[in-house]
Amino acid sequence: MTAPTIERFADIQMLRYDVPGFESLPLRQKLLVYYLAEASLLGRDILWDQNCTYGLRLRKMLEDIYTSYDGSPTDPDWLAFVVYLKRVWFSNGIHHHYSYMKFEPGFSKAFLIGRLQRLGVKDTDELINLIFNPKVMPKRVNQADGEDLLLTSACNYYEEGITQAEAESFYANLKLNADSDRPPMTGLNSRLERYADGTLHENVWRSGGLYGNAIDRISEMLGKARLYAENDKQRAVIDKLVEFYQTGDLKTFDEYAILWVNETESEVDFTNGFTEVYGDPLGLKASWEGYVNIIDHAATRRAKALSDNAQWFENHSPVDERFKKKECRGVSAKVISAAMLGGDLYPSSAIGINLPNSDWIRAEYGSKSVTIANLTRAYNEAAKGSGMRQEFIIDEETRQLIDKYGDVCDDLHTDLHECLGHGSGQLLPGVDADALRSYGSTIEEARADLFGLYYIADQKLIDLGLVPNNEAYKSQYYGYLLNGLLTQLVRIEEGHQIEEAHMRNRALISRWTLKNYPEAVQIVEIDGKHHVRIKDYPLLRKAFGELLAEVQRIKSEGDYEAARQLVEQYGIKTDAELHHEIRERYQRLNLAPYKGFINPKYELLQDDEGNIMDVGIVYNEPYDKQMLRYSQEYSTL
Repeated sequence: MTAPTIERFADIQMLRYDVPGFESLPLRQKLLVYYLAEASLLGRDILWDQNCTYGLRLRKMLEDIYTSYDGSPTDPDWLAFVVYLKRVWFSNGIHHHYSYMKFEPGFSKAFLIGRLQRLGVKDTDELINLIFNPKVMPKRVNQADGEDLLLTSACNYYEEGITQAEAESFYANLKLNADSDRPPMTGLNSRLERYADGTLHENVWRSGGLYGNAIDRISEMLGKARLYAENDKQRAVIDKLVEFYQTGDLKTFDEYAILWVNETESEVDFTNGFTEVYGDPLGLKASWEGYVNIIDHAATRRAKALSDNAQWFENHSPVDERFKKKECRGVSAKVISAAMLGGDLYPSSAIGINLPNSDWIRAEYGSKSVTIANLTRAYNEAAKGSGMRQEFIIDEETRQLIDKYGDVCDDLHTDLHECLGHGSGQLLPGVDADALRSYGSTIEEARADLFGLYYIADQKLIDLGLVPNNEAYKSQYYGYLLNGLLTQLVRIEEGHQIEEAHMRNRALISRWTLKNYPEAVQIVEIDGKHHVRIKDYPLLRKAFGELLAEVQRIKSEGDYEAARQLVEQYGIKTDAELHHEIRERYQRLNLAPYKGFINPKYELLQDDEGNIMDVGIVYNEPYDKQMLRYSQEYSTL
């Protein structure tokens, strides 16, 4: 099965992904997938509320209008409203999933008010003002240097009015009493709120607490999944996760993470819970996400070759010896097929994941790394014949290089990034894992990317049979720098800066290299169009190694000021003229810069007596039907 375009709207292209191997699983494993998938969808409302305090009310209002509309299907206001709603669905809220900027409605206020009046809906003034007033909650996550990041961010992790200084002081005091050797990820699963007397406290996300109803529903499905667990270790993982959901105790979360890391034998695996901190401007609080996966045995041989040699890569890294792990423990890697995407991984998903995020757990117990092969295939299928390579790659020789080796090296770089990059290096004793604050996510992604870039050109990968020759790596170097210097600009509105951590990381690496190694890489103008020209590929590897050493030093020493300078100088600002040119060239190709996925639908197939005979999988659900069904079947808050 390929990944056809289902529909396009605004800057989004919707795709489907297949789940190879699901039909051949025994019924027990199919039922495990089914109930874990249900648990992955039941946290949807949590994410909507985390993204914006008005998110759930807004979604209901917009969906009520959509399902009750009885006007002309060609009314321009209606057509603009449909696009707006689809964008809100895609971003799990009113702000763009990558730029974090609030969507501008293409329909009139009069249209919206008229539809609400027809429905007899009242008390919507706040929501109408939110939609149409550009000064109200303009950005979900603001990380602009020099501004109060909490007062200027619309995300709902902190009660309105709590300042950045107050929050940082609160968590600094909490950390004073934490275990200095094995500290929990402070603040990970709570909303910071203010008592009537002005003091701050955490409203913890747990059963009986904030988001308790959703968490109870998730726990119920995890309990059903437990009945079909593949082994005792997997059962223990599920039990400990449910215990964490019941108590909200972050030490219990660490116990769960350790059990999860050590469970490497199952065909079916999952994550479920409060995981990544990109949505918090302070990088402390985690958005809710869930996914279910099935191992791809053939492709996993590639990832296993890396994880089996993790210590070799650590020992030969160009970073200072003080920052290297003396013993790489528990590094496991596999290639998987996603079976369900949920929360902050839906509809837009990562293609590789490395967890857990706790530095001390990584050091003592290791990490799990996955590359999501069926999503990568879907992206690659969608890119075929797009015209991007012809427009932006400098010459035919380089295009042929990327056509020949690009897909293989893209997958390999993802493996290196997730499997070894995130798991490499160590903090010096006493360094706070959150020392880099708002710059921490960008620095961490840069560290993992640089690790992959440095090693993809190493003879070791040829010896392991992972790349065919010493030319293949050049396709990754060119593609990476092209993206970081030029083509990722198509995702940013003109006049805006780079906001998202992964994009900042790619810009940082590429622009630092351009400035410091002009003899290796240049931006040149040919017939009025700017292109990336690489003059010395081996020298690029030296550049990446040098920057990796510095980024690891910043991470290991917790050097906030160096992180700030590096990100601010190279990772954020855009050149207006170049930005305009790249977007104009891209627009002529009539492409959508962002891709997202529609999930498959699983169905329990029962006989006349209600016995489960099989689990079916259906791939034909339309985008709007899926979103409306999720709002009906998985509304928990």
